Amino acid sequence: MKPKDLESRLKLDNIFLDNNTIVKLDEFALLLNQWNKIHNLTGAKNIDAIYDNIIDSLYPTTFITTPTSLLDVGTGAGFPGMILGIIYDQSEIVLCEPLNKRASFLKFVATQLDLANITVAKMRVEALSHAPFDMISSRAVTDTKLLLDITSHLSDNDTQYLFYKGTHVFDEIKSFDNQLNYDIVQRDKRNYLWIK
Repeated sequence: MKPKDLESRLKLDNIFLDNNTIVKLDEFALLLNQWNKIHNLTGAKNIDAIYDNIIDSLYPTTFITTPTSLLDVGTGAGFPGMILGIIYDQSEIVLCEPLNKRASFLKFVATQLDLANITVAKMRVEALSHAPFDMISSRAVTDTKLLLDITSHLSDNDTQYLFYKGTHVFDEIKSFDNQLNYDIVQRDKRNYLWIK
């Protein structure tokens, strides 16, 4: 696939990016595809599947506000944190990933693509020390309550959350008794939980 294929797929979801950003996203896809054959970083086994994950990562940019700083918890192979870091190149992005091979890949990508705004923290989020973030994101790490608990030292009253969830999100939200100001935006089988 060529970057034009990624661009046309992004446009189907009303995601419009400049050519330089699309080229970087495509370079990321190629790097992940190469590394994945050796290190098994993700279940996305070809470029097309990686593109699906890129689009999944980027879809919330159609409704969220651009954060000045973002923490991604458990970034794994780069979704969504690395992808958001590529398009939010003026924002401070911290990717928290405790596993060696995944953290090594993320550091390699940040260097290869000259992403000076991205820092990779190879640790569990509970050990991270940082001023409160503007936004905290996570995909498929744990349930909402635990995510809020383990990042409480990295947030304040102005911190927003963006969690990439499946169908369990509706049960998870019930336990909060309307204490949260949130939206759930649905796309295919994905539920994006945006806590404001």
